[in-house]
Amino acid sequence: MLEVRQAEELVYDATETIPALERDIEQQENFLSVLIGKNPGPIARGLELTEEQMPPSVPPGLPSDLLVRRPDIRASEASLSAAGARIEVARKAYFPQITLSGFLGFETAAITKFFNPAQGVWGLIPQVTQPIFTGGRLKNNVRFTQAQRDLLLVNYERTIQNAFREVSDSLIAYRKVREVRAQRELLVTTLTDRSRLAYLRYNGGVSTLLDALDADRELFNAELSLAQARRDELLTVVAVYKSLGGGWQQ
Repeated sequence: MLEVRQAEELVYDATETIPALERDIEQQENFLSVLIGKNPGPIARGLELTEEQMPPSVPPGLPSDLLVRRPDIRASEASLSAAGARIEVARKAYFPQITLSGFLGFETAAITKFFNPAQGVWGLIPQVTQPIFTGGRLKNNVRFTQAQRDLLLVNYERTIQNAFREVSDSLIAYRKVREVRAQRELLVTTLTDRSRLAYLRYNGGVSTLLDALDADRELFNAELSLAQARRDELLTVVAVYKSLGGGWQQ
């Protein structure tokens, strides 16, 4: 009966995770249904997570010009334009022209150096001396003061800095989560074989059932961790897509 109870413990420990996961799934399906304009309900499903193709790799050589599509940068440039600024000059002055992704889509040394504190405040220094503002007026004919224009430029600079920080963060996460997923796949492979060997030893009378159950329990936890790593990898690709203002297509 001790062996029976040990086996039951393993079963109950695994099955108690199912209701919590099903709750999260159904709540997320309701959220997605409302988001697309439907009544709360289930979402049509495709392949299982373990059967899905891994996300597309982030290509190398992504130009920093992609970031001008971001809504926050476009909003900041709209404010500058309303104040009579020449956007093309502002971009030349404040927008770094660097390559964001290198080998395997990971972050480049250029973006790492750009965010090195030793370079000063974000390493961002205006690159042109050509005047940005043309002296234009707002529609209500109220002229901006120099302080207000300076504030707009500071906000523009900070928006660019935040955009590059988000790109750097997402590329770092993309690289590290891929490494985690690869290691967890190796762990699952190892524990699968360990479980097989443990049952061979048990059936051969060499070891107890407890050893085999321990191997099963560790394999179960490793498989859950691998599923989470695969999910996290998908989310890092989404984060890269979002930080670039809509992916890596021009």
